[in-house]
Amino acid sequence: MTRDITPAQTVGPFHGHALPFAGGGAPAPVGHPQTVTVHGVVQDGAGEPVPDALLEFWQAGPDGSAPAVPGSLRRDGLGFTGFARVTTGRDGHYLLRTLPPGGAPYLAVCLFARGLPHHLFTRLYFTLPGHDPLLAALPADRRLTLLAAPDPGHHRAYRFDIRLQGDRETVFLDFAEPPSRHGSRHEATPGDA
Repeated sequence: MTRDITPAQTVGPFHGHALPFAGGGAPAPVGHPQTVTVHGVVQDGAGEPVPDALLEFWQAGPDGSAPAVPGSLRRDGLGFTGFARVTTGRDGHYLLRTLPPGGAPYLAVCLFARGLPHHLFTRLYFTLPGHDPLLAALPADRRLTLLAAPDPGHHRAYRFDIRLQGDRETVFLDFAEPPSRHGSRHEATPGDA
């Protein structure tokens, strides 16, 4: 018996009642003085907002360590989990309240949206560090698509828009399998998309 390859499917469907969780966009402990707000709009290639995207953010804690709070979905208001999940509204806008990462100077971002055959990975930097191998591999103008801009209208706030394609397309990452079959290490490289 031969098996036919099934046609490609897009990411989803998402079941809106199952994915968001209480405090999902606020991994920073309540009232923490270093809390920063990150907000932006996910846009398609025509610059139109994507109203039903889901973003996940993974990051190091302010001291550079991997957060040790058990359960990345747990929010007790005291600990920092290093994980957030937010959805975009009808206007494509999302909002995240987190702590600036130490060590690795970026937030890893995973984006799911209708019409995408696979989820996309990118990074959000608050500043452009001097020695980052990923950034060094990118042309200077492309690096700027990974930089969150300070929002002058709000204290400790940054704007980070994600453009899926076209002019000012955000840099997305491919994760290549290493030559060895042992282990599960992946290396991030700038994608062609």
